[in-house]
Amino acid sequence: MTDTGTLTLTATRARAALDARRGIVRLHPEALTALGLRPGDAVGITGRRTTAAIALEADRYASRRALYADDLTLGNIGARDGDPVRLAPVDLAAADRVVLSGPATAVAVIDPDTLRLALLSKVVCEGDDVSLLPIELGSARDAVTATRRTLNNTLGMGWTTMVLNVVESNPPRGAMITSDTRVEWQHEIRGSVDLPADLPLPAGRAAGTRMPASYGGNASASRPRPESRAPLADSRAPEAVPGVATIPYDELAGAKIPAEELRELLDLGFNHREVLKVVGTDMALGVLVSGPSGAGKATIVRSVAEAVGAGVSEISGSDLAALEANAAADRLRSAVAALTVPGVLLVRGVEHLAPAARRTPLGTMFSRLVEEILAEPGEHAVVCTTAQVEDVDAGLRSRLEHEVVVPMPDSEARRDLLVYFTRSMKVAEDVKLESVAHRAPGYVASDLAVMVREAGVRAALRAKEGGATALQNTDFDGALESVRPTSLAGDSVELGGLTLADVGGMEALKQTLTETVLWPLTYPDAFTRLGIEAPRGILLYGPPGCGKTYIVRAVAGEGHANVMSVKGSELLNKWVGESEKNVRELFRRARQASPTLMFFDELDALAPVRGGGTDGGTADRVVAALLTELDGAEALRDVVVVGATNRPDMIDPALLRPGRLERLVYVPPPDAHGRADILRANAKNVPFADDVDLDAVADELWLYSAADCAALVREAALTAMRESLDASIVTASHVEQAMERVRPSLDPEQLEYLENYAQTREG
Repeated sequence: MTDTGTLTLTATRARAALDARRGIVRLHPEALTALGLRPGDAVGITGRRTTAAIALEADRYASRRALYADDLTLGNIGARDGDPVRLAPVDLAAADRVVLSGPATAVAVIDPDTLRLALLSKVVCEGDDVSLLPIELGSARDAVTATRRTLNNTLGMGWTTMVLNVVESNPPRGAMITSDTRVEWQHEIRGSVDLPADLPLPAGRAAGTRMPASYGGNASASRPRPESRAPLADSRAPEAVPGVATIPYDELAGAKIPAEELRELLDLGFNHREVLKVVGTDMALGVLVSGPSGAGKATIVRSVAEAVGAGVSEISGSDLAALEANAAADRLRSAVAALTVPGVLLVRGVEHLAPAARRTPLGTMFSRLVEEILAEPGEHAVVCTTAQVEDVDAGLRSRLEHEVVVPMPDSEARRDLLVYFTRSMKVAEDVKLESVAHRAPGYVASDLAVMVREAGVRAALRAKEGGATALQNTDFDGALESVRPTSLAGDSVELGGLTLADVGGMEALKQTLTETVLWPLTYPDAFTRLGIEAPRGILLYGPPGCGKTYIVRAVAGEGHANVMSVKGSELLNKWVGESEKNVRELFRRARQASPTLMFFDELDALAPVRGGGTDGGTADRVVAALLTELDGAEALRDVVVVGATNRPDMIDPALLRPGRLERLVYVPPPDAHGRADILRANAKNVPFADDVDLDAVADELWLYSAADCAALVREAALTAMRESLDASIVTASHVEQAMERVRPSLDPEQLEYLENYAQTREG
């Protein structure tokens, strides 16, 4: 590091998903100039420890005093959001050798060449944590695409969340990984290692019970040491996972009903076949266990098998699918040959082994093996787990006669899991784990484990500075904000702590939404007690920019519900059947993550009146699929659908009848009082001068939407900045200049039409 050109900035958590965990930080252009750096240069960052990263330009409206970094970089420098950090140019050098440690699954299947390509152009220091997410800068996009494809084929999507540690680097500071760098694993694993895909489901605090190594109570537990596993040099040897502790059947929590259902099936098939003979029937022990990823499917199978006295031979469908065909077939035969009597062949992620989309030689072989195994009644069982039932080959499903569904953990199950995860941690007396569980709908065991670890890291950072060592409510609050449920990956909406109190005006609308949206999600028992069904959905219509999307986010934040934002481009597909499949998958995820608020913005584009399209019937099929899901055979429990549109007349009328989007609510433009409330809400952090009368300003904003009012406040502050970058106050003159720049966006003719439509509906 050089001693000149240093700069002290404030560490700020970056929100840009494209930069996340890629070793990239962003600075204001003036900060880059002050450091003598150009975009793409390396910068040294010092907090409690020192690291290096690639510096890029932040948005020109970003703070000049902020360093925008992701959570991984903040962890590498030992800083939290808001801490001061020191920046300086770094003497960058090409790395000669880099040694990394990581999860055993990654070590087993990622070769050094692929690892080097994933880390290419990243700047590392010894002790840093790095991700496998590649940097997509420069002309290496083809290599990045190929690397992504390789990692997807070997690890599925799990590689995107893996974190590796730089054990050794030469040079130790400011080393850039190049195509000539020798990248190695600290402990290379020969053969293939099959780690558990599901976390166990413990019952709660049991005195004297130790946490299983695989359960993820701390970082070392979540990364099993390669040397603790039996060597798998012979690819024909059956897979074994000695590091996985089987949870006793009596201690399973959150999934008692499916566990008992599976136990009864295996106990009857293995230990009480004479009862079947008396009845005059027989049964094959082929079982398909379905449920969301991380809900404990494999753990239930292991615990149940131990309870009925059966051994388990375990294989992973994704690992087999990544192997060469002959090696995969040998591994599969070896696993079958290793079965004891009685024995259970456990296949995790069977959709990778026998996909429904295409018939593969390996899938055909597996189906025949299943048929042969089940031909000997009472000796063996085949139990397959999957998170995507529809993706499993239909022929295999016909051989797996029984199906057990593992649901998402409810609030009580999540509380038990939180109790278990925090059993070895100090928890403040005012922390109510019941409240934390209530605020974590859609979280499975793996999500809760990550969330508790995140809260523990926050507590450890505070304790390092001499603060309280016990977990506080603020630790869980921060962890819940940063850890999102995997069931909503890619669909969830960042609420940012928004509640109805942040919405200016619209009192009648807020009351209507509370009754229609919040009550079904918050008080479902009240509807059951009164013998009525909760409303399925609601349609918000009104002119653009009047707060339809904003108030939906506020309602969801008020009720601590998961929010799924539905994008039409993700549902519509020109291939026959694909659009309907996307709709079914969307509602399936919503049911899993309940209570869920599904938000369809611009619904008129997604569900237009049928019969008038020129898209080959794709839109008509999507509308039909939506109608089926809204009032079909499978109930929408704890799921509320909210649509928003500027053209309610363009939506198919069948969607607007009772039982579907049965409540139509007009969102009018704000009146003078509402505009004043909106101005005040957006001006909470803006230093207005005493000569600024927001009520008087609001009276002059006829035909201004809520978005226009927010833009006016922002433009007034920017006007003050144009006069002086050191400006500390916004005056009435700045507001007047802003009103000349920000013009009203509402159309009087559209307003008249929508008001007439609202009067007609109400009449």
